[in-house]
Amino acid sequence: MFACPHKTHFCLFIYKKTKMDGCHMCIDALKEDVLAKLSQMLDNSTCGWRQLATAAAKHPRFQCSEKEMTACSLHVLNAAGSPARCFLAHLADRRCPLDFLSRCLTEIDHREAAQLISTTMAELIRITAQPQSQHSRPGSRVLLTCGASGPPGLTYQWFKGNEEILDQTGGSPQLVLFPLSPAHQGHYICRVSYGERYVFSQWAHVGLVCSAGSSPGLSPRPLALVSLLPTGSDVDAVRVFVPTGCSSSLFPGSVSGLQVVLQPQSQVVSEGAKLRLECQAKANPPAQVQWYHNNKPLPQKKTPVLEIPCVTTEHRGEYSCKVYNLYHEVWTDAAAVNIEPSSVPGASWVEVEEDFATDKVALLIGNMNYLHHTPLCAPICDVHELTNLLRQMDFKVVSLLDLSWQEMQNAVAEFLMLLDKGVYGLLYFAGHGYENYGNSFMVPIDAPASYTSDHCLCVQSILSRMQEKQTGLNVFLLDMCRQRNFNDDVIVHPGPLRVTANIVFGYATCVDAEAYEVKREDTSNGIFISFLKQRVCENEKVTVMLDRVGEDMGRCAITRGRQALELRSNLSERRSLTDPIQTSDGSASQSARNHQWAVAHDLPKSQCLHFDCGVQVQLGFAAEFSNVMVIYTRILVKPEEVVSCSAQLTDFAEDVDVDLKKSNQDCLIEAGSLGLIEEELPSPDVPSLYTRICNLQRLKKELTFTVCLHYTYSNMDEEIQERLPVLVGKPLVSKLNLHERRPTRSFSTNISLDSLGFSECSSFAFAEGPALSGSMSNASSFPKETSRADSPAKLRSDNVPEETDCPEFFHTTELLVSSKSLPHTQVNETSYRFSDMCNFHSL
Repeated sequence: MFACPHKTHFCLFIYKKTKMDGCHMCIDALKEDVLAKLSQMLDNSTCGWRQLATAAAKHPRFQCSEKEMTACSLHVLNAAGSPARCFLAHLADRRCPLDFLSRCLTEIDHREAAQLISTTMAELIRITAQPQSQHSRPGSRVLLTCGASGPPGLTYQWFKGNEEILDQTGGSPQLVLFPLSPAHQGHYICRVSYGERYVFSQWAHVGLVCSAGSSPGLSPRPLALVSLLPTGSDVDAVRVFVPTGCSSSLFPGSVSGLQVVLQPQSQVVSEGAKLRLECQAKANPPAQVQWYHNNKPLPQKKTPVLEIPCVTTEHRGEYSCKVYNLYHEVWTDAAAVNIEPSSVPGASWVEVEEDFATDKVALLIGNMNYLHHTPLCAPICDVHELTNLLRQMDFKVVSLLDLSWQEMQNAVAEFLMLLDKGVYGLLYFAGHGYENYGNSFMVPIDAPASYTSDHCLCVQSILSRMQEKQTGLNVFLLDMCRQRNFNDDVIVHPGPLRVTANIVFGYATCVDAEAYEVKREDTSNGIFISFLKQRVCENEKVTVMLDRVGEDMGRCAITRGRQALELRSNLSERRSLTDPIQTSDGSASQSARNHQWAVAHDLPKSQCLHFDCGVQVQLGFAAEFSNVMVIYTRILVKPEEVVSCSAQLTDFAEDVDVDLKKSNQDCLIEAGSLGLIEEELPSPDVPSLYTRICNLQRLKKELTFTVCLHYTYSNMDEEIQERLPVLVGKPLVSKLNLHERRPTRSFSTNISLDSLGFSECSSFAFAEGPALSGSMSNASSFPKETSRADSPAKLRSDNVPEETDCPEFFHTTELLVSSKSLPHTQVNETSYRFSDMCNFHSL
């Protein structure tokens, strides 16, 4: 339709876009440099590929499984790896259209990536041959041609003025006007489309030559077309036709309909002075503005001039302005504003440091196979998943399973060696535990049936030693029970800790309550980690992130009234686990930390073994945890006369913890490995045999074994064996000799948490949920079998394994066959029975 508010100036023509069914440009159409740039933009934890995956999962076709997400996240371990590139490859395999990708990027508010996709799509369609104006006699044949390049499946639409041409040639690159008549006179334009993206050709004028020898009359200058919509907009397009004598553009130097003519300028302002920023734009319709400070909108700041009468340090940062009207949105350049000390005599000035860490170090301990207490299933999956998430945030992670008292003591000592001034330290423990008088105790796997604080590690004692390192942030995530231990009746009142305002305790459950794990056929996860993994990578203050985890747990029917996260903190700054790392180049302490961490994660180099029969075997190594390693063998070269062969590991020393029944297996799951993925190993398509070695921290000598080659010749039925001894040294944490007794301060000294001046930020207590079948195991009191003077080594031989009050735990035939954690949506299902949960006993 036409609307002519000013006949002598312009007319508005509004038409509806034609939807192109079945025409979608997919991700695999992007060039390599565009994919690399897009992956770099999405490789971050705040607004990156994980948030994109959540948005894309709303379409069932583009949902990725937990295993696929884990495989993507593991790419961060490679120097040139990109989790985002891996995720984009999954979308490309599912033929994800670029239009859908662009909408998802807009949904997660990643403007830079969305702009990259839009620009790339627009550049893929180009007009290569413009239609030319022509004048001919009546009855003749006129051919208008529009050539375009781009992806396959381009469509063409011809228009005469404001009317679409619907004849046979109106949808082809060539428009035929025959026989030419006065009705054909006018201006023609062609639109080339692909999906929802399109470009227009130039206008071409067709006129009549009335008689031979007469010159064609001067026709009106072609109407200029100015788009007031971005290419591919989802709303109706608006065209402005400017008649002869008028400018062909409403905005000189721009064809967008919206142009910023004055950018806000960066400046340095004294504290207490006035800040003034200005933004000017030309637009039709008139534009509106919205000011932003550090990417957050400023309420009531919607005028071209932003004024702050008296600035303080909170006003420092980047300011930008969004200019928009009915059809357009444009952002100004960011203006950096720094606040300097006031020049007024006597004025106070406190410089607030930016939030960053000099390094990030995490110690993760998961105790499962207790000698005298109920074994647990969840810690192996919980530690593995949290390890991958923390590594994405640049943490140096030491992950250990099944530690004894001595090994836990030494592991903490090694952890403390990695700490220094400004370092973020995080300690996670999953296993049995208890709490007495505000002090939390972690139970090692060799603790006796009636353990006391002498047999355990006190978390508050570890905190005091962390403070000696002047750490920037101390985070404790304790996934254990917090019930009283009636065998431990000693109350110690040490002096107060240092006032550092950087301590965060995240308890999986409340005081005097138990923590639970959910068991399924293929997985087992602690309730705490099932919710924590959804939030831990958020760019929020640690306490805010944990608050949200607690709220998520409170909405789960299976935990309501039974397990609720408790948060204790005196954190005064906005410290986040995603904070960047800033170190001085060549720092001696940084180099020492890197070396110390590298020692505990040094894997043997891959070897190629040559046997006399001509067979060559690759011997490879992979770390599942810091104290768990998988060795795999592969046949690289086999002579033609050898019809079958396999390389198996044997002759391990007595102190090597290897399950011979699960050794030399065809797949990692059968070998007992839940944390590794075969696709992530080199050449995953080559058949391999896997052997898993646990508890490397107890390895006293260098690791030696024999590779036994079993093979047969084509003309023989008898199997032949060849053996080669292999020495690989002390891999991973075995170099640290955690099993040895060291002179160290005891970690069992009680330090009351209440003496630290903590405020309980949130203690989530929820009303009872619906009744669930089954019963919850209750902790019983400890019989006093030993005195506090007995050593842990002596107590181990005197105790009898304790009976469990959760019988279904032992009678179940379900095995852990995957490291994939329980999906968040399944955790919230009310169909769970409470008998599916086995509590972390604090007996």
